[in-house]
Amino acid sequence: MRTTQQLSVTLPIEMAAQVRARVAAGEYASESEVIRDGLRALQAREKAVDAWLRNEIAPIYDALQSEPARTRSISELKATLAAEHENATKTR
Repeated sequence: MRTTQQLSVTLPIEMAAQVRARVAAGEYASESEVIRDGLRALQAREKAVDAWLRNEIAPIYDALQSEPARTRSISELKATLAAEHENATKTR
């Protein structure tokens, strides 16, 4: 049983040139290897974003849902940031 499947892809001229250049430079043995490496990088990025959302963002969201008084409105946030910026520029 095959563990690979052949696909035909269409890339913009600039991307196709990048793929060929990496093969020509010896960074990869084939155009397929370049595409596979790009897909692995995409999978790693998606995994990192999922972990960040699950481990950092979801707990903060849950905490704010349980204590809505801890939240700030956009106008309050803007005012706080403006004050912090003003204080930071005064001390320079």
